[in-house]
Amino acid sequence: MTEDIKNGWERERRIHFDEIVINYDEIRWEYPEELYNDIFNYSKIDKNNKKSIEIGAGTGKATKPFLDNGYDVTAIELSENMANFLQNKYYRNEKFKVIVSAFEDITLDNENYDLIYAASSFHWVDAEIGCPKVFNLLKNGGTFALFRNNFISDYNQKIYQEIQEFYRKYYHKPYKEPLKLNENEYWEPKGIYNGFRFNDLCDYGFNEIFMKSYNSIKVFSAEEYIKMLDTMSDHRSLPENNRTALYTGIKDIILKHGGFYEVKYFYQLYMGRKSNRVQKNVSYM
Repeated sequence: MTEDIKNGWERERRIHFDEIVINYDEIRWEYPEELYNDIFNYSKIDKNNKKSIEIGAGTGKATKPFLDNGYDVTAIELSENMANFLQNKYYRNEKFKVIVSAFEDITLDNENYDLIYAASSFHWVDAEIGCPKVFNLLKNGGTFALFRNNFISDYNQKIYQEIQEFYRKYYHKPYKEPLKLNENEYWEPKGIYNGFRFNDLCDYGFNEIFMKSYNSIKVFSAEEYIKMLDTMSDHRSLPENNRTALYTGIKDIILKHGGFYEVKYFYQLYMGRKSNRVQKNVSYM
């Protein structure tokens, strides 16, 4: 294991989801309907020919709500297998197209889009390139919407405590322990950086900042939980022996506790507006 590997989320690893496209689409989380409604209400766009960009669209887990709301969606996806899956998934929709590229590398018309969004993907983008590019691509008044999910550690669960023993043995030795935050800390600079790889949308000229939290619970079978873990970049990047031992140990613990594992998720929605007005108000809900 080389010394430069710090946490398994290094940017060069962002294409290895190409190996697991079907499992990724089947097991990855959905986002709350309320979250999408908040984006549409914030965007204040009620017209035809609404244009959007989805950054790091993956298999399109967050694409359909925007198509259903009347947006033209240009999906930017670096991984070729993911992009092909996306194209096949939405090929009947004339408002949808895919560009195979890293977002940092695309060339599109500036001041041409009403909404640009990223669902659990902007941490793969170099924010020093990506945030100014988003600002330039948006029309005046356009919206930049970032959302993601986070696993909330439940220290009171015996099953959680037992699973951590395997992480200490097989995960933390190659990688440092991931930053564990409570719900309030996700809105502090360290939490925003942890999720999106920058500190503040205001630093890039966005204003009318909007932040909101959503909670959900999902119950996984032992097989489903291992399948979900294997769609996480840090887990997939573990040495094979570590990964196999970790998955086997976690699966055995879940089976010992009845075969199911209840997981709490915390969703973040973080939005800003491109506007000529100088305004730095923040709305948190």
